[in-house]
Amino acid sequence: MGKITESDIRESIADALQYISYYHPKDFVEGMVKAYEVETSDSAKNAIGQILINSKMCAIGHRPLCQDTGSVNVFIKVGMRADLEITKELEEIINEGVSAAYQDPSNTLRYSIVSDPAGKRVNTKNNTPAVIHYSVDNSDEIEITVAAKGGGSENKAKFAVLNPSDSIYDWVMENVEKMGAGWCPPGILGIGIGGNPEKAMLMAKEALMGKCDIHELKARGASNSLEELRLKLYEDINKLGIGAQGLGGITTVLDVKILDYPCHAASLPVAMIPNCAATRHIHFKLKGDGPAVFEKPDLDTWPDIELPVDNIKRINIEDLSKENLSQLKVGDTVLLSGKILTARDAAHKKIVEYKNAGKPLPNGVDIANKLIYYVGPVDPVGDEAVGPAGPTTSTRMDKFTKDMMEMNILGMIGKAERRQPTIDLIKEYGSIYFIATGGAAYLIAQSIKKAQRVAFEELGMEAIYEFEIKDMPVTVAVDSEGNSIHSIGPAKFRSI
Repeated sequence: MGKITESDIRESIADALQYISYYHPKDFVEGMVKAYEVETSDSAKNAIGQILINSKMCAIGHRPLCQDTGSVNVFIKVGMRADLEITKELEEIINEGVSAAYQDPSNTLRYSIVSDPAGKRVNTKNNTPAVIHYSVDNSDEIEITVAAKGGGSENKAKFAVLNPSDSIYDWVMENVEKMGAGWCPPGILGIGIGGNPEKAMLMAKEALMGKCDIHELKARGASNSLEELRLKLYEDINKLGIGAQGLGGITTVLDVKILDYPCHAASLPVAMIPNCAATRHIHFKLKGDGPAVFEKPDLDTWPDIELPVDNIKRINIEDLSKENLSQLKVGDTVLLSGKILTARDAAHKKIVEYKNAGKPLPNGVDIANKLIYYVGPVDPVGDEAVGPAGPTTSTRMDKFTKDMMEMNILGMIGKAERRQPTIDLIKEYGSIYFIATGGAAYLIAQSIKKAQRVAFEELGMEAIYEFEIKDMPVTVAVDSEGNSIHSIGPAKFRSI
């Protein structure tokens, strides 16, 4: 074989990241299709349908599956007999590939990485550095797995050192219930057992890179204790009734993947990391014959889905007020039209700082009687008003909700559940909380007809935008009476 060059590595990393930004893995799509076909919850089926429609649109349009285009994870195994023609550190070459991918003008990806994480948290502007894991073998090639991991699912990672006599099953079940819907189910759970703390966490992440094959395992039956645990967890997690987006349903996980490693007799390290509805990873090898080549998937993998239009309410936001929000009930499917403002963590923090200082927001921005959408969009390309613009996890904004209510916001749009104190505030102030489907960012963006940054432009994707929307699909998650779909929905489908 020939030499493996810097450009081969750099180009392969860049192409892989572009590829996974708009193509779901085939096995994941097939798992989602199965989940869609068997789902009996109307709300959950609608959410899975939106995710699949979004997935096919992204495959055709080559735009990101999710506005959170992820932190980059690279697993690289370097053969000791590989003929490498490189003059730079491998880490530098990989990060050059990451930078090229995220700054590709044909498909811009969102920069989410900040430096000085305990201090100023300044965006690096090219989504580097990647988190890179190295290993070696005795081959003459380089083996690489590239993944883009969204923050919502990463934030739900769990780790514990159990006593050797403790139940791994009980620990996983308890923590899955606590995770809620912020990780954007349905997705995959990766579990690492044994080794030591860092090994367990690494195995949990690696497990997520495996094929979604639980149905094959069910058909042939378990042949060892780990496979038995996989099947039991898969069945029983789905019996919890959490469902797609936490709306209540029969599919919460598409698969449970487990890796293990020998550990000290006195301990039992266990880690769990979920992968969301924007599962993105790819595996390839470099053998000295040029950069990796990624084949386009068959579009027939995706079904043609038409979402039901019965019982959908079309609402003009200008017609909404605190006095008439009571017309909207928990679980209602709504198509919103009008103007909304966006704000995420950083913008909320600044808004509260301005409020406490008695200062008006910049540029005359007024959040009173406005719906606030929790989103950090991808930059637009071509004639787009905005790039993919799906919701971020709402619980991160709970700490700011009282201040926002005191500033008389109309309501909020995000994803996943709210904590009880926030639900109480929604009821107290006669407000409302809608959810949009996490994992349907490109689909949602089609409803955004105009977008402009109106405050805190220095925050980049976390700036405040004004969106003009037409028929944006949302669901009432907490109504003005304090009823929550994330309590009511799963309770209907819980069977364990």
